[in-house]
Amino acid sequence: MTTQSPTVPSTINALAGLAPLVFIVFFGFLSIGIPLSTLGIEVHDTLGFGASVVGWVIGSQSVATVLTRHAGGVYSDRHGPKRAVLIGLPVAAAAGGFYLLASLLPVGPQAALALMLVGRVLLGLGESLFLTGTMSWGIARLGPARTGKVMAWQGIAMYGALAIGAPLGLTVLPQFGFLGVALCSTLAPLVALAVAIFLPGVAGSGGVRVPFYRVVGLIWRPGMVLALATVPFAVMSTFLALHFANRGWDGAGLAITGFGVGYIAVRLCIAHWPDRFGGVRVAGFSLVVEILGQAVLWSADTATMALIGALLTGVGFSLIFPSMGVEATRRVAPELRGQAVGNFIAFFDIAIGLGGPIGGLLVGQFGYGAAFGGGTVAAICSLALLPAVKAMGGNKKG
Repeated sequence: MTTQSPTVPSTINALAGLAPLVFIVFFGFLSIGIPLSTLGIEVHDTLGFGASVVGWVIGSQSVATVLTRHAGGVYSDRHGPKRAVLIGLPVAAAAGGFYLLASLLPVGPQAALALMLVGRVLLGLGESLFLTGTMSWGIARLGPARTGKVMAWQGIAMYGALAIGAPLGLTVLPQFGFLGVALCSTLAPLVALAVAIFLPGVAGSGGVRVPFYRVVGLIWRPGMVLALATVPFAVMSTFLALHFANRGWDGAGLAITGFGVGYIAVRLCIAHWPDRFGGVRVAGFSLVVEILGQAVLWSADTATMALIGALLTGVGFSLIFPSMGVEATRRVAPELRGQAVGNFIAFFDIAIGLGGPIGGLLVGQFGYGAAFGGGTVAAICSLALLPAVKAMGGNKKG
């Protein structure tokens, strides 16, 4: 008879330990997912700004997150991840409050845009704290051997919120206007906060702050693979609904949901693969599928083909984050885990922050379909970088 190691919980215990954190991430991320597609419509159609401004508004959240990820990781390491979550969720709710002000106050387009930008910056700060905190919290609860599973299930919550939140926002918008979208964005993280308050915390490592460049030096290769692989998601989030409208197609919300269905289905079935087979091998297979999905979406001449492309993109993108997360976190000491997680996720934020504006430039020159051509090229570059990750070896010391 074999015995279960006390440091590696059974699958049932692991899922039970993760369930409340998955709930927290899901409702926290609804504050991002609900306004994701509707922000572009509000800024473009209601306020009258162009595609490049839409890209900068969407991307400004990620810029703020990139600038605060390292500090959020340090805070989580020193004071415990629960405290980071309890601060981050109210800040995310405050972001929705600024969307409300932009809708309620009798101001012109420029002032309304400024209020939205303040909200996006607050949302970036809030996400930096609550997502870094929940990732570290989950790894501490389940043990480092389950890092891939923790990241996979947290990702299910993230993209489940995006997959549900984006169509929900598009449903709320015509019925209640952007005011309704803003109200939903405000309430969702408060639901998550109610759960986080009662969940037992874990002690912070008390580790000293390590310079940003040292942590990034350990994780930049898997981080760059993640960043390049995230560009397709960034351009889809920003321009897919506008692309459908431009082509006169129905079903933009369904296409976004298709991405989420493909993404979540893979994680539900094979979330353990990065821990079992290694991050580089799983990421290589995943990137081939993502490249195919973006190429289909780029060349699609019907809404059905676009839906297939979005679905394949979700399937391919699904395991990139946990695959590269395993490769990144196994190279740092436990007391630096929060900083490593925070800086690793920052590569995702950089891709979101730059993907929107770069996609906007491509759209302005070549039309909406060109954004997905850019996503195809980025995914190919990500695949080309994988051998450099494999060559890093297994050094865990910082």
